[in-house]
Amino acid sequence: MAIKTKAEYIESLRKLQPVVYMFGERIDNFVDNPRIRAGIEATGETYALAESFEHRDAITTNSPLIGEKINRFTLPPASIEDLVARVKNNRLLGGRVGTCYQRCTGMDCLSALAIVTYDIDRKYGTTYNARFLEFLKYVQKNDLTCNAGVTDVKGDRSLNPAEQADKDLYLRVVEERKDGIVVRGAKAHQTGSLSSHEIIVLPTRALRKEDKEYAVAFALPIDTPGIIHVVGRSSLDMRELQGCDTGNTRYSKYCPTVIFDNVFVPWDRVFLYGETEFAGDLVMRFSSFHRQSHGGCKAGKIDCMIGAALNMMDYNGTTKAGHLRGKVIDMIHRSETLYGCSLAASYEGKKEPSGTYFVDPVLVNASKLHEGKEMAEVSRLLMDIAGGFVSDLPSDKDFENPTIGPLLKKYLKGTADTPVEDRVKMLRLVEKITLESADSVSDIHGGGSPEAHRITIMRESKVGDKKALSKRLAGIEE
Repeated sequence: MAIKTKAEYIESLRKLQPVVYMFGERIDNFVDNPRIRAGIEATGETYALAESFEHRDAITTNSPLIGEKINRFTLPPASIEDLVARVKNNRLLGGRVGTCYQRCTGMDCLSALAIVTYDIDRKYGTTYNARFLEFLKYVQKNDLTCNAGVTDVKGDRSLNPAEQADKDLYLRVVEERKDGIVVRGAKAHQTGSLSSHEIIVLPTRALRKEDKEYAVAFALPIDTPGIIHVVGRSSLDMRELQGCDTGNTRYSKYCPTVIFDNVFVPWDRVFLYGETEFAGDLVMRFSSFHRQSHGGCKAGKIDCMIGAALNMMDYNGTTKAGHLRGKVIDMIHRSETLYGCSLAASYEGKKEPSGTYFVDPVLVNASKLHEGKEMAEVSRLLMDIAGGFVSDLPSDKDFENPTIGPLLKKYLKGTADTPVEDRVKMLRLVEKITLESADSVSDIHGGGSPEAHRITIMRESKVGDKKALSKRLAGIEE
């Protein structure tokens, strides 16, 4: 069957044996590690919704490739309807987990490769698209989650890849064999790499002819020999590992650095090799799809933040405070603007020669720029509404202490009809959802830096047409 249950998804991860390090120690049972498991649980919701009566029609669809019912997170968009569904599902999941659910990046890679491999084949007569379609069938039939290996560590940003003192600071091909290639390098900020079955590697930037060895795209299982996952720090990670003091302990986000230490890639998993002029197009396509994904999921996260704000007003007895109601309205405004921009980018999408639909690049980059600025403001508004205990609430262990616990519960009471335990839980959630460092940084840098968004907007906007409009009105002859 082409659709997994959540339980089947988690069991499928247990069959993998990736090399994992965290805090200097080797992690053998990554599935049950509390820090990593919270991320797996977030991804698991994409499977849980697919089996639920309420949401399965939204999360699943029929595959034109394998002729079976599949999860939409394995589908490159084949219509405007598919583009719109991506945004709506992202919002649904963003609100459900309140953080990153880690499956959209792989879908964005699949969507970019569906377009660009076809274009390369048209120009050079290669067979990348056929290889990719076989891989896509495998992903769909087995309902796999894919990770996006895009962001290189980059070294000296003033130098191109081939100019680096250490040539491995951008992932590159170091050997060509009869049966495949060998790659070496590292990919940073690999959100949910251990919540995935496969890692899809794309170039991180446009390349010159001199950078040919860096023009490579491929897919491999996450436990392929030579792949090493090093799980990075986060603002609340020790609380997760200690099992206390974290709101919404079920779901979280982690972002390993993934090292490729002389990793072999068979030819049937290679989707780009040396065609440097297509590296930039792959990056642009992926980034645009990913910025569209953000427009949905961050709107969903704001939905959760709005709910937390309203609940805190109920618990604090400030429901009728006009200035706080105004701040909630400001939060709603930002959520709906972000969502609307991402939907508009979908409705303005166009069919590519491959048959895959592509979003409007100007609108998705406008959406992402809006997110980078406004998510921080939404967090500020939520902290303002919730109150100062977001920053210095006593520990769970203090509440459990028989001497001071009862006193804390007495003095941290809000409204009479609100259990103090509920008020504490909601404050913990506000703390997590506003201070979760990995997710906050992704509001700014996810899918590329803000400057990359601006450059794309300028490049893709029809500025000549806009100049012509003003000249016509001013009576200036072309």
